[in-house]
Amino acid sequence: MKIKVINPNTTASMTAKIGAAACAVASPGTEIVACHPEMGPAAIEGHYDEALSVIGVLDEIRKGEVDGMDGYVIACFGDPGLLAARELAKAPVLGIAEAAMHAASFITMGFSIVTTLERTRGIAQALVDRYGMTRFCRQIRTIDLPVLSLEDGTEAETAVLQECHRAMKEDGCGAIVLGCGGMADLAAPLSQQLGIPVIDGVGVAVKFVEALAGLGLGTSKVGELAYPTSKPCLGMLSAFTRST
Repeated sequence: MKIKVINPNTTASMTAKIGAAACAVASPGTEIVACHPEMGPAAIEGHYDEALSVIGVLDEIRKGEVDGMDGYVIACFGDPGLLAARELAKAPVLGIAEAAMHAASFITMGFSIVTTLERTRGIAQALVDRYGMTRFCRQIRTIDLPVLSLEDGTEAETAVLQECHRAMKEDGCGAIVLGCGGMADLAAPLSQQLGIPVIDGVGVAVKFVEALAGLGLGTSKVGELAYPTSKPCLGMLSAFTRST
């Protein structure tokens, strides 16, 4: 089984971290192909960045379909381009926010999300609502530090730990959902320190994709997620022209 794990930003060190987290949970025989687009923002920290990242994500999905991938993970908590990616792919495509929230709902009656910048709170809330997780999500908390601060280590990691402690005390949550792909390496140590499940969406999404692909379940091509209709695309997007 081959699963393509796509970091939608273009920061190579974060791609390596995400890839390591995916490999750590992958079953024997599952090959993880971790990548990031050739174009796009270095970090995704708002609606503008998300919009810019989607074309790169779709390009990786397009190439993955040619390469015969068995599934995909979009490793950004905004799940950028998720439904569009599902239109392109026959194989299952999961976003880490959707996967993490559903996993949390299986093991607790209430979880809190700990993410990066305050400005992304609305994006996370919109996903909570879209995925039907409103009754489970106790609070969305931010450390209000840039995404790439997670690459520098101590300050961001300390801030995440402190916010998790506050979530446990003030929200009464039974689990924490980490709201950034760049936090993928923090789940295990945080779980150990806090004594509650801390969920990294990268690992969860990989296991869910393995399960779906193992069951022979791909994206339905009947209805809303059918392949995109044929039409020319011009200029920089000419590679996305579909003739069938």
